Amino acid sequence: MFENKLYVGNISYTVKADDLKELFAKAGTVVSATVIINKLTGKSKGFGFVEMTTPEELDAAIEMFNAYEFMGRPLTVNYAKPVHKDKAPSY
Repeated sequence: MFENKLYVGNISYTVKADDLKELFAKAGTVVSATVIINKLTGKSKGFGFVEMTTPEELDAAIEMFNAYEFMGRPLTVNYAKPVHKDKAPSY
């Protein structure tokens, strides 16, 4: 199953979900934006995810924002890899 989701890495620790949503809206319709937070510290882990409505918008966002400097850091933007919930973790 294809998800219209992007991984956004190397974000500044001060970036909020609304910041990502506003930036990626330049490439199309943003369904959701999330910054991943460390549960112990309550601080950003420096990456997040942006969901858009179409594969074409994903392509446009990657073209526009991969290596784009945002809030002092060059972003890493690519397709998010789906998580397989039925897979057992390997230790």
